[in-house]
Amino acid sequence: MTNAYISGTGFHVPPDVVTNDDLIRRFGVDTTHEWIVQRTGIEQRRFAEAGVGTSDMALEAARSALAQAGLRPQDLDLIVFATLSPEHAFPGSGVYLQRKLGLTDGDEPKFVPALDVRNQCSGFLYGLSTAVAHVRAGMARHVLLVGAETHSAALDLSTEGRTVSSLFGDGAGAVVVSATDEDRGVRGVWLGADGRFAEVLCQKVWDIRQRPFIAKNPDRSGTVPPDMLWATMDGKVVFKHAVAAMVGSLMRACADQRIDLADIDLFFFHQANLRINQFIAQQLGVPEDRVPHNIERYGNTTAATLPILLAEAAQSGRLRPGMKIALVAFGSGFTWGAAIVDW
Repeated sequence: MTNAYISGTGFHVPPDVVTNDDLIRRFGVDTTHEWIVQRTGIEQRRFAEAGVGTSDMALEAARSALAQAGLRPQDLDLIVFATLSPEHAFPGSGVYLQRKLGLTDGDEPKFVPALDVRNQCSGFLYGLSTAVAHVRAGMARHVLLVGAETHSAALDLSTEGRTVSSLFGDGAGAVVVSATDEDRGVRGVWLGADGRFAEVLCQKVWDIRQRPFIAKNPDRSGTVPPDMLWATMDGKVVFKHAVAAMVGSLMRACADQRIDLADIDLFFFHQANLRINQFIAQQLGVPEDRVPHNIERYGNTTAATLPILLAEAAQSGRLRPGMKIALVAFGSGFTWGAAIVDW
């Protein structure tokens, strides 16, 4: 049986470090460092400079992952790109990444298919499920899976928007999912969704049901009202459902694999809120040293949190071959998922 394993990891974050105090000094947000840390655990985040798009950061992460896997871009059979912040409404960022990797250049271009995934904070796990399925079915030998976000351009960096804007940062993480005959790799991905709560955490931007979908001014420019332009969230509802869904999906994964929590060496939780993750770990009785986190340095990078966390752990030696790990995420939609991986 062909198994799918993660043969390489990589990540990239912009150089501009934006601390909680910077939100006050640089952007005029009426908040405090203590207020943000107490509620979220976030101390700083990274913002991309103007002109840098989601596929630009994805390119750097992808290059690192390919190098670690010992592969060239031409060895890829599929690109899966998870993001809620593509460069444009369409096309998706996957084709831009394909082009930037040089796959359309030269005398023998390779027009690798590019698939974009729009599942927000759960995007990496939805993408991982897709990559693993392609490898197991024999449709691909090597799949590049990227999670990348450029949140900073679409944040309401003001006192009115502080509840949401203080949470997010920019960054990209990438993995290469490859075929192997060895008894290792991704054992399974278990996904779920509940559309009853679709508006609890959302950024509508426009309503395609309207004619035109953005109100048109006399000069043919468009106007988007604030309640459509900026992201909105009911934090208490998100917290409650995140805990239930993440715990539930993890227990479902363990039951399917006939393993206990004690069999898992490291738990990689989506980095949305440190307090949520700490509460889940306490509920499950998981020791703190088995739950890596980096949200204090990067904030919530949505689809990029899990691959960045994996890449950092592998780079530091904390994540080592032979370990059994769990990946768990929850986000807008509501959508969620868990994966069990023998590294």
